[in-house]
Amino acid sequence: MASPRKSILITGCSAGGIGAALAEVFHEKGYHVFATVRNPSKISESLSGAANITVLTLDVLSLESIEAAVETVKRETGGKLDVLVNNSGGGSFVPALDASIEEGKKLFDLNFWAPLAMLQAFAPLLIRAKGCIVNNSSANAYVPMAFMSIYNGSKAALAMASETWRRELQPLGVRTITLITCAVKTNFWSNYHGAELPETSNYFEIRDFIHGFTDGHLQANAITSRQYAIIVVREVERGTVGTVWAGKDAFVARLAWWLSPKSVFDMILESILPVSSEMAKAVQRRKV
Repeated sequence: MASPRKSILITGCSAGGIGAALAEVFHEKGYHVFATVRNPSKISESLSGAANITVLTLDVLSLESIEAAVETVKRETGGKLDVLVNNSGGGSFVPALDASIEEGKKLFDLNFWAPLAMLQAFAPLLIRAKGCIVNNSSANAYVPMAFMSIYNGSKAALAMASETWRRELQPLGVRTITLITCAVKTNFWSNYHGAELPETSNYFEIRDFIHGFTDGHLQANAITSRQYAIIVVREVERGTVGTVWAGKDAFVARLAWWLSPKSVFDMILESILPVSSEMAKAVQRRKV
């Protein structure tokens, strides 16, 4: 029997992440939440034991797994889905010259192709509900942070595709929100294991500097995942369509990207991740 509650499916709901926070806040708003994870052991106790939360094992890189999730949602909601949140994703922090093309393609599979596969699979349910799809991209889609070109590229692809899907889905009665996520406190970096740079790397001498940026300190003053989730839920509830910037200093970041001349924008990025100055120091050390 279909539930009278609004329904939402969120990918990537592992404990300590954005997906879990979204699941909790949408649940508080009265939604029937389908909280999905690839590894069930990573779901939080608060989600696994709550009424009106259905925990699903879902590998967004598996079409069979996606189809199984579709069938479960159909059965429990009567064939409708009010909101789909494409939140699952991965990261990469490595110089482009040292990046593995094979691993890069896997990241694009996760950050770009998987959201499209989810949209295609759940489209009939969203259309029937006149629902909403939310795609979690990143400020890195617009901000060219050094050593993150593969991640940046995958999120830029998702951001552009999401806004294109918005125009395609609007005539079908489905809203699209593209989240441009700035810094949020999660356990992302604690679970990240970067590749070691080979001695032949042009950046080998600053490898400690590079590895230092994967310790999570850039999230130190970020908003919490719950604060972020409250913002997102508010935008979904008010009927927002299009791009939404959310996270630490989201408004400032958006203005800086829009209004700053390229030279000024590059200075801002260098102040955050001073690649040029570190490389210059490495050159000086070799001369000593």
